[in-house]
Amino acid sequence: MEEPPWESVYPVSLFGTPSVEQQEVFYTVPRAGHVVGGRGHRIEREQIPGHEVMLCVRGCGWVQACGRKRVVKAGEWVWVDGRKAHRYGAMEEDPWEVLWVRMEGPRLNRLSGMLGVEGAAVWEVRRVDEARVVYERIFERMGEEGVGVAAALNADLAQLLALVFEARQTQGAEDLVPMVLRKPVEQMRLHYFKPLRVSDLAALAGMSTAHFSRLFRASFGTSPIDWLRRERINQAKRRLVEGDAQIQEVAGQVGYGDRFFFSKDFRRLVGMTPKEYRERERISGV
Repeated sequence: MEEPPWESVYPVSLFGTPSVEQQEVFYTVPRAGHVVGGRGHRIEREQIPGHEVMLCVRGCGWVQACGRKRVVKAGEWVWVDGRKAHRYGAMEEDPWEVLWVRMEGPRLNRLSGMLGVEGAAVWEVRRVDEARVVYERIFERMGEEGVGVAAALNADLAQLLALVFEARQTQGAEDLVPMVLRKPVEQMRLHYFKPLRVSDLAALAGMSTAHFSRLFRASFGTSPIDWLRRERINQAKRRLVEGDAQIQEVAGQVGYGDRFFFSKDFRRLVGMTPKEYRERERISGV
């Protein structure tokens, strides 16, 4: 069997310089490319702006971040959070071939947390051929000029993110939650109507309150209290539409002792009062 080459080949290597306005509104790509890795392919960084989303289309590689190393095989996504020190490279016996983009844009850090990336994550691609087409279209866009190119590129990146999320969800919701957070999250889901305190949830995870809050925000893109508020509002929506309980009763059932505060919170998160929501949803038949 012929030994793989040591040097890597770069069929595509692209650079982008989006305007300030584009960076404020769209997902953008400062770097992207296609690498056919050799045995010596290896990247090591302390930090870079943005997030790298890679698709391994052949061979094997590895990625390491936050003290954890993962093997990457053909047909798998790799998401690297550039804010964390990371390393990745090709396996010498069967070097990988990778399509990749480095994304920047609004709320990417939160998206990374929702995916449970924690520095770097690997999971199986559901639709490899479709993903390859999206990467190739992104590469083409980066060579185009015109007013609408940034918007079109943003749409391509949004489609790429949709494929990433679709694939991640097939692993089950529990895989998106770090192991250390699963007990607190289960407690919040089952006992959302109780007066839960962040310090008690942190104790379930065996952490300080500050450390727990930081990890929770990194994983879910929100604070534990805000997550719990939204869970309570979701439960309230169901009761408002599917039952006939008075609004005061619904408030108490989902953990609000005060109807006024419940209505205020509901309006802030939903954009209308509980009464208006009940009337709208029942009229619509949803």
